[in-house]
Amino acid sequence: MAPRLQLEKAAWRWAETVRPEEVSQEHIETAYRIWLEPCIRGVCRRNCKGNPNCLVGIGEHIWLGEIDENSFHNIDDPNCERRKKNSFVGLTNLGATCYVNTFLQVWFLNLELRRALYLCPSTCGDCPVGDGVHREKDYEPQTICEHLQYLFALLQNSNRRYIDPSGFVKALGLDTGQQQDAQEFSKLFMSLLEDTLSKQKNPDVRNIVQQQFCGEYAYVTVCNQCGRESKLLSKFYELELNIQGHKQLTDCISEFLKEEKLEGDNRYFCENCQSKQNATRKIRLLSLPCTLNLQLMRFVFDRQTGHKKKLNTYIGFSESLDMEPYVEHKAEPSKSQTRKPKCGKGTHCSRNAYMLVYRLQTHEKTNTTVQVPAFLQELVDRDNSKFEEWCVEMAEMRKQSVDKGKAKHEEVKELYQRLPAGAEPYEFVSLEWLQKWLDESTPTKPIDNHACLCSHDKLHPDKISIMKRISEYAADIFYSRYGGGPRLTVKALCKECVVERCRVLRLKSQLNEDYKTVNNLLKATTKGSDGFWVGKSSLRSWRQLALEQLDEQDGDAEQSNGKMNGSSFSKDESKDERKEEEEELNFNEDILCPHGGLSVSENERRLVSQEAWRKLQQYFPKAPEFPSYRECCSQCKILEREGEENEALHKMIANEQKTSLPNLFQDKNRPCLSNWPEGTDALYIVSHFFLEEWRKFVRKPTRSTPVSSVGNAALLCPHGGLMFTFPSLTKEDSKLCQPLERREGGWPTATHNNIALIWPSEWQMIQKLFVVDKVIKITRIEVGDVNPSEAQYISEPNLCPDCREGLLCQQQRDLREYTQATIYVHKVVDNKKVMKDSAPELNVSSSETEEDKEEAKPDGEKDPDFNQNNGGAKRQKISQQTYIAYQKQVIRRSMRHRKVRGEKALLVSANQTLKELKIQIMHAFSVAPFDQNLSIDGKILSDDCATLGTLGIIPESVILLKADEPIVDYAAMDDVMQVCMPEEGFKGTGLLGH
Repeated sequence: MAPRLQLEKAAWRWAETVRPEEVSQEHIETAYRIWLEPCIRGVCRRNCKGNPNCLVGIGEHIWLGEIDENSFHNIDDPNCERRKKNSFVGLTNLGATCYVNTFLQVWFLNLELRRALYLCPSTCGDCPVGDGVHREKDYEPQTICEHLQYLFALLQNSNRRYIDPSGFVKALGLDTGQQQDAQEFSKLFMSLLEDTLSKQKNPDVRNIVQQQFCGEYAYVTVCNQCGRESKLLSKFYELELNIQGHKQLTDCISEFLKEEKLEGDNRYFCENCQSKQNATRKIRLLSLPCTLNLQLMRFVFDRQTGHKKKLNTYIGFSESLDMEPYVEHKAEPSKSQTRKPKCGKGTHCSRNAYMLVYRLQTHEKTNTTVQVPAFLQELVDRDNSKFEEWCVEMAEMRKQSVDKGKAKHEEVKELYQRLPAGAEPYEFVSLEWLQKWLDESTPTKPIDNHACLCSHDKLHPDKISIMKRISEYAADIFYSRYGGGPRLTVKALCKECVVERCRVLRLKSQLNEDYKTVNNLLKATTKGSDGFWVGKSSLRSWRQLALEQLDEQDGDAEQSNGKMNGSSFSKDESKDERKEEEEELNFNEDILCPHGGLSVSENERRLVSQEAWRKLQQYFPKAPEFPSYRECCSQCKILEREGEENEALHKMIANEQKTSLPNLFQDKNRPCLSNWPEGTDALYIVSHFFLEEWRKFVRKPTRSTPVSSVGNAALLCPHGGLMFTFPSLTKEDSKLCQPLERREGGWPTATHNNIALIWPSEWQMIQKLFVVDKVIKITRIEVGDVNPSEAQYISEPNLCPDCREGLLCQQQRDLREYTQATIYVHKVVDNKKVMKDSAPELNVSSSETEEDKEEAKPDGEKDPDFNQNNGGAKRQKISQQTYIAYQKQVIRRSMRHRKVRGEKALLVSANQTLKELKIQIMHAFSVAPFDQNLSIDGKILSDDCATLGTLGIIPESVILLKADEPIVDYAAMDDVMQVCMPEEGFKGTGLLGH
């Protein structure tokens, strides 16, 4: 089959020689590609989208051969979910709950524990058999014991292959998406269970945890001088064994029980000798529990990094463990191996095992039968009944799917052979619908051909590539079975669209010739009243404009019909962008005024002959037409005269004001409060906003609006009083002085608008030229000798103390409500500001020169655990362009902090805690949180739960860090997997009583 582009050309080749009015039915059918031959299966390997007669490769291959019944459904055999005979029941992993499932299985296999839990009274266990649980609602255990009872009963007698422990996990408040420490879970749950069972009256139930899991050892200390032995008895539920440096379980046990020498400063005070003596200390196993839990300490805490690290050491252990030598305390030392130890029969080696559970062999010969209580068995029977009902339902659904698939198979085999139209009557159907009809995974929906229609509600010729021509016989069956529409018969071929396309193609073919003709016509001078006005910009680009529009109309299948003077747009473009592009594309609209008439600007248009206009009009039939006798827009003429008068007036006003206030305009010889000018008793204040707007007008009077008033009221409080004192005006940052913007019903907000100082002579002129709402004046009064430090300053209006105090409070609150602000942390070594380059990859620069040129990026931005939204932003100097950003933060900086070598910038928020800040510092300086001593302005920061705002840490603050420990490089550590974040553990769960 020919490529799609060649098919397109072949379908419309006739349009180059046929005029639009000469288009016949044969031409229409050619445009719709009725003449193409249908493809043959086996010859054509994939569907030809350009050929409406190709019905190969649309999904029919899965139906035309022998089909496996299992392909008609996606339902697994429900019997696969059934528990096999003499097998155990599994537990569903809810995400990261494998540690919970592991211990549930271990505890379930402890027959004594299971038997004791079955004896616990339940909320429904005291009811008569058959009345224990309401049939109309599911059973919901109320206590931890009831959850264990129900789980154990299901694990014992359920027909399911696995059960869901979500009720138990939810009752403990565990996060199913967070992996936790299994050993910690075991300790906490055993403690919780022991506390819960301690309230039971039955001693076999009350003491089951101690009987099964509790052993006893003694801390034995022997004096080397007199031989006196002292003991401290202690109970244990598990033995925590250090595995670092060992390869065998016996080595770990030996280390746990080995003697420790107490010498030197660590000598032991012997009561018999009544003095400190050298001694030995050891652990002596006195009794072992029925179930011995050995915890392999794979996770150890690294106090330098604040993280846990995992030891991936191989440990060898046997299926049976002889503990008699250890109870008698006979150690068996062995040398550590460097490779994975060889494991014989009955032994294992693992680098991941973190807990080993051993049972006393003497207890394995006891009765292994545990009877499920009647009320629990009733619950299990009910769950088994639901499971059997589910199996029957799934089997029936599988059967229905198979029956439906077989019927669809017969339908496809019959109809596919009758799909090709040939010479008989035909219709068009969407290729997408045919593919969905042949798709076994989705139900067949009604036929929808609306997306293929043109503006005349017929089949669009450009949509033929996504349509297929089928026989009328097949179409009748499709519509009778599935419905839908509209039906697209031979009458649906759109002559209007074909004629329009023919016209466009002819114009494209003759565009080059018409371009030369128009250029020649434009060379001749047009006189008289026979010409037409055309925009010069349109004349310069008319060929490219015409080509773009013809290409759009030729290629756009959705928006091109009949739009000769428009354009098509993608769905992602905004309305403003579309409007702007439309204005650029429309021909002769460059001389169209806003009122729809001819523009008054004669320089933007020229007169062309009637012949040239008719040629142009063929390509732009909807372009605005202006004969040479057409008058310009009368409204625009009036506005033009008014505009000229306003411009002259503005120039006159600007010149007068510039002449009256030359120094103020040029910003020369300005007064300064910190160095009061001699011979001057008073200065006046205006807002910097007024000054900038006035200067803007004077520079460009024709482009700006004249400034008529001085709005000093914005500098005052709601009571009309002054909001700032003279000392605050003389500070180094006085140019960023105080509020111009007032909050509704409250204090003005602290913004960064400047104030400007005015000489008395300038103020007199300002009062003549502008309307002044409020006069703000600072008067200097000398006291005693002429000494500036003894002078007094009086403001008019007077200071409003209440509003001033409220403003200061508001500013302090604003400073404590920041988000994503920058602070600096400086490492102190030996009370000197010297930073040890412990993490060079986090340093921004390596020399003073580079740091002066480029600001540091806040640390942590490359760390995925502490990624900030705007971490890449550099700190900028305060400028007019950055006022808006600062106003949004509502933070006022007194002066820009200059970063020194080794200092690091962090992005913080006022509501984060000191503990969270310490974690950021840990990543930046490799100093653990508990080794950090932080201070600001001599104040020690120690409350980890306090927020930065309450601690007085504001933007641009510098915090000093002194570390207790030197920085250690962990890059060379082998066989260690770092855990990224400090763990919260089981905080907030039911294991801790919450």
